[in-house]
Amino acid sequence: MKKYILAIDQGTTSSRAILFDELGQRVGQSQQEFAQHFPHDGWVEHDPEDIWTSTLSVCRSVLKDTGIDAKSVASIGITNQRETTILWDIETGEAVYNAIVWQDRRTSEFCQDLHQQGLSESVQNKTGLLIDPYFSATKIRWILDNVEGAKDKAEQHKLAFGTVDSFLLWRLTKGQSHKTDATNAARTMAFNIHTQEWDQELIKALGIENVLLPEVMDCSADFGEIDEEWLGASIPVNGMAGDQQAALIGQACFKPGMVKSTYGTGCFLILNTGDKPLRSENKLLTTVGYRLNGKVTYALEGSIFVAGAAIQWLRDGLNLFKDAKETQSLAQQALNGDSVYLVPAFTGLGAPYWDPDARGAMIGLTRDTSVADIVSAGLRSVCYQTKDLVGAMAQDGATFRSLRIDGGMVINDVMVQFLSDLLEVEVERPKITETTALGAAYLAGLQVGIYSSLEAITDLWQAEKRFEPSMEQGTGEKLYAGWQEAVNRVRTRPEA
Repeated sequence: MKKYILAIDQGTTSSRAILFDELGQRVGQSQQEFAQHFPHDGWVEHDPEDIWTSTLSVCRSVLKDTGIDAKSVASIGITNQRETTILWDIETGEAVYNAIVWQDRRTSEFCQDLHQQGLSESVQNKTGLLIDPYFSATKIRWILDNVEGAKDKAEQHKLAFGTVDSFLLWRLTKGQSHKTDATNAARTMAFNIHTQEWDQELIKALGIENVLLPEVMDCSADFGEIDEEWLGASIPVNGMAGDQQAALIGQACFKPGMVKSTYGTGCFLILNTGDKPLRSENKLLTTVGYRLNGKVTYALEGSIFVAGAAIQWLRDGLNLFKDAKETQSLAQQALNGDSVYLVPAFTGLGAPYWDPDARGAMIGLTRDTSVADIVSAGLRSVCYQTKDLVGAMAQDGATFRSLRIDGGMVINDVMVQFLSDLLEVEVERPKITETTALGAAYLAGLQVGIYSSLEAITDLWQAEKRFEPSMEQGTGEKLYAGWQEAVNRVRTRPEA
């Protein structure tokens, strides 16, 4: 009987289920969007029931649409939006509050308090992270402090915390399994990435010691079996990783120095640093790339807030084109693209600047600036921001010769070629671009023996196209200098 793997990809705006065969080929896919909630400025929430019902719906749909019986599914892998925080009653399984999304900024003041208490060094040393509302721990504390009855339930040891992966696992197993994996735990700001344990000192300092935390497992492990009520068969869950780490695995970046960059709404660049965590002195994050057979592989991560969102703004905000597919031909028509810069700091600047108060700007406009020039500037802004991250990594001692890319933007050959030229490295685009879900499937398949090793997964990876640097020497440095000047004009913390 042919073996299939079901990958659950629970994202920020939608839930997806993709069915893969033994060769990592996509057999079927189902996707469903769900509501975003913005109760106050800077607050972002999801209804946990929307997360659950949309996930269950897409899993059922992909099986129905492909005509594949659940009994033919060998294993399930889960990948998820990272840092998003849910607390639920262990007796009822009901969340006590909405999921607080990774983008949410409501705990900024609490983070400032933690800085003032002198915890910054300890947090970075233990977790590899910077103190920021981005991460889960301060969100847990907010729920305890602000939701009626939450603190009492925690003191009675009846309140469980989980990122989205843990919450889905709890629901799928009907409360039989409260587990997470090392990559998701590493994004909470309460997990020691060196000892691979929840850090009790940090947990106490954060005031979240009474919450039931999930057991931390390898990324390939026996997480539990889903109840047969949900899909018609009891299927083991054997793979789990946060979305960006899952993409690292889907891109088969298993050797130190290999790096992938995902170009979606934002951009996340992750570099495999092997068995040694590389502490960043340039405001990048040290994190867990993956953990297999008890062995940790570390990674260095940089995040860009606005990548594809800049192109979306040019389309929907300025109405410069109707379909993102038009951007390639427009960019090819640009005559003054070298002199126009778009700094898409719509929600501040991410790594390596971390300037939340910076705002966007377009610089270098003249009377003959065209729509094509502006579109070209939008595409190039993503490449310039990637070079910012690469420069920070180089200052931390991390360099690479080849970059694997994925995400919706990378179908644009003009953008990808400029990226290769600017970084002066080979850029590889894979044949299978659903790398996040594919990574979850690989992890599940490893545990049940569909894939014998990481080498076997490496053999499955194929490039669809490779881009080599072809720009005249010195041109890239000149263009990048113009970008740096443009960024400095919008920064509010040039000294930071």
